[in-house]
Amino acid sequence: MPDAFDTVNVRYMVNDVQEAVDWYVANFGFSVILASPAFGSVERGHLRLLLSGKASSAGRPMPDGRQPEPGGWTRFQVVVGDIAAEAERLRGRGVTFRNEIISGPGGSQVLVEDPSGNLVELFQPAAGFQPAR
Repeated sequence: MPDAFDTVNVRYMVNDVQEAVDWYVANFGFSVILASPAFGSVERGHLRLLLSGKASSAGRPMPDGRQPEPGGWTRFQVVVGDIAAEAERLRGRGVTFRNEIISGPGGSQVLVEDPSGNLVELFQPAAGFQPAR
């Protein structure tokens, strides 16, 4: 387990905590830290993903009445060596894709959705391009 100060925490609001925990473990090899009906925590390397349901403290309404909800465009990136093969593997598992693979100067990317509509970006760097460490 990485040092707590070297870990990046990302919080996603989810519709079903256990479904989200199971999805990240099965599709991206995360390890379970905690899974309860209200809150889950999974980890992969230096990334800890906090999965908050409506019953969690993060699910409480804001002072202006807005409700935290899943979805949107914020995402974390998983760097892969062969994006086409990884996309094919995930499609075979029934994972939902928001778009097709696109390529640019830095590499290729495609967006997949977790069961609540939160995004994970698969990214394959272009030859000679080094993603941030």
